[in-house]
Amino acid sequence: MDDPRIEAAWKRFQSRLDSALPHEVTQELRDYFVPDDLIEELLRRHDLETTRIASLREPLALGRENAVPWYTGPRAGDKNWPAFYEGLRGGLGAEAAEKIDQASTRVVAMLDHPATPGFRSRGLVVGHVQSGKTSNFTAVICKAADRGYRMFIVLSGIHNSLRRQTQARLIRDVVNLNPPLWHQITSPEHDFVPPPNAQSFLASKDQCLLLVVKKNAIVLRKLRDWLEQAREQLGNCPTLIIDDEADQATLATRKINPLIRDVITRLPKVCYVGYTATPFANLLSDPLDYEDFYPRDFILSLPRGEDYQGPETLFGRHPLDGEDPAEVPGGLDMIRTIPDDELDDLRPKKQAAAAGFEPQITESLRRAVLWFWLATATRHARGQADQHSSMLVHAHSDTRVHDSYKAPLTALREEVAAGLVNGDSRLLEELRGIWDDESKRVNPSRFGRSSLAFADVRQELEEVVTSTKIVMDHYRSTDRLDYDSGPVNVIAVGGNTLSRGLTLEGLVVSFFVRSSNVYDTLLQMGRWFGYRPGYEDLPRIFMPEETRRWFIHLATVEEELRKEIDRYLTEHKTPLELAPRIRCHPKMRVTAPSKAGAAVRAAAAYGEQLIESHYFPCEPADEALEWHQANEKAVMSLLAAASSEGRADRTVKEGRALWREVPAERVLDFLGCYRFHPKSVDASSELMTEYIRRRNKSGALVTWNIGVMGNAVTKGAETVSLPDGTTVAPVIRTRTKVSAGDDVADIKTLTGSRDEALDLKITKSEEPVNRTRLQDLRVQQQPERGLVLLYPIDAESEVPVRKKNGVEYKPEGRAPLDAPGDIVWGAALIFPRPTKGSDLAVEYDYVAANLRQVFPSAGEDESEDVSVLEQDLDNAEGAA
Repeated sequence: MDDPRIEAAWKRFQSRLDSALPHEVTQELRDYFVPDDLIEELLRRHDLETTRIASLREPLALGRENAVPWYTGPRAGDKNWPAFYEGLRGGLGAEAAEKIDQASTRVVAMLDHPATPGFRSRGLVVGHVQSGKTSNFTAVICKAADRGYRMFIVLSGIHNSLRRQTQARLIRDVVNLNPPLWHQITSPEHDFVPPPNAQSFLASKDQCLLLVVKKNAIVLRKLRDWLEQAREQLGNCPTLIIDDEADQATLATRKINPLIRDVITRLPKVCYVGYTATPFANLLSDPLDYEDFYPRDFILSLPRGEDYQGPETLFGRHPLDGEDPAEVPGGLDMIRTIPDDELDDLRPKKQAAAAGFEPQITESLRRAVLWFWLATATRHARGQADQHSSMLVHAHSDTRVHDSYKAPLTALREEVAAGLVNGDSRLLEELRGIWDDESKRVNPSRFGRSSLAFADVRQELEEVVTSTKIVMDHYRSTDRLDYDSGPVNVIAVGGNTLSRGLTLEGLVVSFFVRSSNVYDTLLQMGRWFGYRPGYEDLPRIFMPEETRRWFIHLATVEEELRKEIDRYLTEHKTPLELAPRIRCHPKMRVTAPSKAGAAVRAAAAYGEQLIESHYFPCEPADEALEWHQANEKAVMSLLAAASSEGRADRTVKEGRALWREVPAERVLDFLGCYRFHPKSVDASSELMTEYIRRRNKSGALVTWNIGVMGNAVTKGAETVSLPDGTTVAPVIRTRTKVSAGDDVADIKTLTGSRDEALDLKITKSEEPVNRTRLQDLRVQQQPERGLVLLYPIDAESEVPVRKKNGVEYKPEGRAPLDAPGDIVWGAALIFPRPTKGSDLAVEYDYVAANLRQVFPSAGEDESEDVSVLEQDLDNAEGAA
């Protein structure tokens, strides 16, 4: 490795790779009579470096099988990447900079070699909302520029605010670090204006060209026509197009989509890379339309940092197949419910009412604003007075509704400011009460922060309140968000301009009543996701209860999608071989119908799945009691049938019961009577019934084992009598603290990690077992036989006291179940891995891109986000 001859040859070999493909460089070496052993060593080192990059565990990626490995990573002599990397190290630290280095290297390795005679590839990078996508594509631009890409077109949203923000960052992080290497065709002040003499611009190889372009019809037409003037020169201008927020406007819009296609078709050597945190529409676009934007060449999923507060961190999620439910995140206690009876005071009932709408400072809005000031004062007391602090109010898409919030919020600020100056005792007591409650619900010590007394916060409050700006941020407003003129405390009211790409610096409180039932729209509105250094314990999100449940579902969808990409990676699939599936929801759309023209129902079977009830109604008490009594009747009917038609197994331990080989019809009868709560979107009795009937036709799931999971009876304990005379004691299942006080209790998980083993025999040599091993044992011991587990749950279920190291404690984040009656019954169904025929799927649970044929459009009905987007595009075009 230290042979000077080899080292010198390796440097020459690498430098030639900037302008020639590996096989061309190899042939040149042979033409110059370089010894074969030296060529072999150079190729070995090249293969070693490209293989190292391709085998990186993160980020996860799917790529083309026939891609020529060419990129060996940054090297000595590079100009752009080393300069940007030093800035990253200084700002984010060595560890974070190293992760960006690794992830961006993987992206660049997916691109085409700039010396390839012609290419037009499509890729997609899936990030997380507010998680550093811009840093990644900035690093990609730097590394691609160091290797021979010459023109960089960044498509940056549909609003000027995001385009300006992106241009300013690229100037700071790329252009200003190496000014002689770059020519900016756009600027923060001006979008694309065609420079004269396009041929000379594009013929010169002295500088890289940077264009940050809004997705605006007028601007894109100018760009298309400018490129058309220099067709002959474009063959020597390898181009990288970065589409920031690639699911917005790029897909299924009547103006923007064809214009972006036009731009791409003008370029003979171009890689298009979409960046988005919500890839649903991209993954459902038409893979057979070569000019469309299905990521046919690669999909890459960026990792998130440990400190990232994403959907599952904030909201929690449901278990995925094969996961231990006890290990699934339950969410931080940061979500606050806006009562449904307040909504009419916070947003107009109908679009037609927007013009005259006057919002009220409801109880929840007042609490949200007061907590924003308390949290900001806390940050000041912690030494963060030199940083921005923001609150988001997102109530509606109509700008007139935004403007209507100005007066009531201003009046509230003046009232509180005066009260603090005058020492108003009622106000101070209100603030103290909110502080005492909220500061206990999220313990700052878990993030390494110390607790503060209210007196410490009180000292900062007056200045925080009086300095707070109230800004209406939309395309018509003149007073926009400004984070460049020093630290600011701001309450920002807005809609679409604040829901795409634009970063709300120091976001502490979000008040969200915007109505949308579309996955990508809703996730992008979640500006509250991201990193909160130094104030990880302070963010709060106020939203209606149904919206909170939707975000729990979205957290599940997001995690499952990334696991799908991981699975395809390990199976060596490509995007064109197997499209990632996206889980559906009965009340939500994955994306707008116009964006999902190539979507088909993807097969989703129940094989190896655990389906369980973990939501239990508690209020109104009479209705909830009726619900649980009906479920008890369904349970007792199934147990009576099991004891008369099945075979009792008396070997199970005390407090449990088991009957084997119960006919499937009895289970189907049970599914027809037992009610899973609608919040349990995976537990569809109708779909499970259809699945079982389909499997029955191939001789599978004909019989089931039925078990009761109680506790052993102890003296004085409450007991539950089963139809065969067996007596068990109820189990304890507490609700999450987040759901305390809600009408419906969420227990998160019903089954224990070993409950599935009730009907299995496990020897000591097979210990310990995880769920995967239990599935294997079920195939061996109980092939094609399902298991139903029934849980008699103490309706009160007080939080138990536990001991650790001799110290008593109660589990954090749990509250009493507090359901009506004495016993509520939970149910779990364990479906075995199929061994007979195929796992016949019920094709309703997932959608995916149609990789076989073009799927006809879902119709002309546009969902809210697309119609609003088209309106925004028209407004922006008119303004231009």
